Amino acid sequence: MKIRFLGAARTVTGSCFHLSADDTQVLVDCGMYQGRDSDKVNEAPFAFDPREIDYLLLTHAHLDHSGLIPKLVTSGFQGRIIATSATADLVEIMLYDSAHIQEKDAEWMTKKNFRAGRDEVVEPLYTADDVTASLPFFDRKTYGVVESLGDGLKYRFVDAGHILGSGSLEIWYKDADREKKIVFSGDVGKNENPIINDPQHVTESDYVVMESTYGNRFHKGMEESIDEMVEAIKTTFKKGGNVLFPAFAVGRTQDILYILNKLTKTGRLRDLDVFVDSPLADKATKIYMAHPEFFDAEAVNTFKFKSAEGMKIHFTTTVEESQKINKIKSGAIIIAGSGMCEGGRIRHHFKHNLWRSECSVVFTGFQVRGTLGRLIVEGAKTVRVLGEELAVRARVYTIGGFSAHADQKELLEWLESFQNKPEVFIVHGEETASLEFEKVVQAKLGLTTMIPHKGDELEI
Repeated sequence: MKIRFLGAARTVTGSCFHLSADDTQVLVDCGMYQGRDSDKVNEAPFAFDPREIDYLLLTHAHLDHSGLIPKLVTSGFQGRIIATSATADLVEIMLYDSAHIQEKDAEWMTKKNFRAGRDEVVEPLYTADDVTASLPFFDRKTYGVVESLGDGLKYRFVDAGHILGSGSLEIWYKDADREKKIVFSGDVGKNENPIINDPQHVTESDYVVMESTYGNRFHKGMEESIDEMVEAIKTTFKKGGNVLFPAFAVGRTQDILYILNKLTKTGRLRDLDVFVDSPLADKATKIYMAHPEFFDAEAVNTFKFKSAEGMKIHFTTTVEESQKINKIKSGAIIIAGSGMCEGGRIRHHFKHNLWRSECSVVFTGFQVRGTLGRLIVEGAKTVRVLGEELAVRARVYTIGGFSAHADQKELLEWLESFQNKPEVFIVHGEETASLEFEKVVQAKLGLTTMIPHKGDELEI
């Protein structure tokens, strides 16, 4: 078996790993890059022939793991895309949303070229029709069932506890006279994530491809994070401002709604006007509601997105509804994408609120280097939003306890569950995070480790 590391190598996004075993070729994830220079990277040809790929195994729905699937299909892929049922449902709405953004951006760039006297038509990376053409390739699977790919290859999804339907992958393969196993962690969730179950642990493997997004950090506890959220909301409303949550439409938005719902039920917050300004989040929330089989016990008993007493939830889908929110000067909680502020409606809400000292921005997820969200988190005094320079006067909160990713301690606990001593390939983290996590893994667990570069190929 050979493995090539084609994405998420010494960086967080663009997850993609290429396995070659005799006559079978398998991809694990096919994700988009996000952040600085991402367009050029996403537009570049694949480092393999898509026509020769037999299977794509998908760990979860986030675009940095699934976002290049339409490009894969239009480039000649004719194999099968294997995912959990919830992942398949979420990927469909996310890819259509991504295609819409690609088409609108290409249209805008083409008009810009024409206005500048350049007859250059910009083509989108892929279109909604390309997404439609990709959907028949999906096969839906469940957690815990060993499935065969032929030629001695088998796999199984286990619950990664990251977002709805997310999975770690066990892959068995033949090597000379014995069977070996490689495990892909996918994105490991932290314990006590709202709504979904805690991550399951695997106990034995020869190799592990391990994410390290928060390999150099520790999250605040959930209760401490909730306390900080309550303080942010109460302080902002007392000052007469709005609270903005840049949030991923899939996963984070549902977690925030769930927590706000509990806070109003317990009386810690009252009279909330919550605007979920994302058509994608609206669709994703409906998918969450359709998959209670993935919920933890508490969520099964209490999970509701209907407005609780003391809280009104407004799902806005049209542009006109979104624009009306900008007339609200105080007392609104606005949840909008994108989570890293690179696109979506959050940028329009920044134009009306970011420069106001009475307002607040609450970040609850990781911000990739080079994104607008990262600039704001790192303390930029001004940022450029939709062609306009804006002062950052709103108070900025970064609440790590709501992250859907495990922190260093929980990543170590996940690795510690292996009863043998697998070799570990550390991926899906900024280089500084991966390097620090490697040192901790070596010191505390005594495991052999490697941090691959993009394009590295190894025999395993």
